Amino acid sequence: MKKLLGSLFLLIALTATSVISIASESSFLDEVKEAENHFDSRSVPLMREVTEESVLADEMYQGGSFRVLERKKKIGRYKCSSCHTDKPVLARNGLELTHGDVVLEHGQNNKLSCIDCHHDEERDFLEDKKGSKIDYNHSYKLCGQCHFRQKSDWLGGAHGKRATNWAGERVIFNCTSCHNPHSPRFTKRFPATYSVPLD
Repeated sequence: MKKLLGSLFLLIALTATSVISIASESSFLDEVKEAENHFDSRSVPLMREVTEESVLADEMYQGGSFRVLERKKKIGRYKCSSCHTDKPVLARNGLELTHGDVVLEHGQNNKLSCIDCHHDEERDFLEDKKGSKIDYNHSYKLCGQCHFRQKSDWLGGAHGKRATNWAGERVIFNCTSCHNPHSPRFTKRFPATYSVPLD
């Protein structure tokens, strides 16, 4: 009976990890395939090192402090202040050349503009409705002022997900790890297993 339960556990673990494994890191399934000794569930490490850079969050949750994935290094045109200076823009269609790929579909009836989220003078920062500067690595503070239910769920672990670990230091995705900040709504699509109604 123990052998059967052990085999069943291994099958479930292999199936689950093959679905959620991250291509850039070796998965649990890879470790099992490479193992030379008989599988022992007690020898599975609970923690893995998070290989992506992270920063300490400016928030707390019921378990204490946690970390979020770093954001600024993933922004293609950061630092904003390298272009946004007091100098006049001499290039024709400068806005179109630099930000033409930004499609702004955010806010009720898509009424938001750039300055609703970006600091008007110090472009290397975001700005909340109270006028406080927010670092790009902590964009969840800006998102949470309107999306407070989602932020509450995110803090508790019900929205978004952890980066790699189930145990160990809590490192979670930033809002912009999954959502495009300019067009955050995911496009609707049918499930992969969708069946046409019979009637």
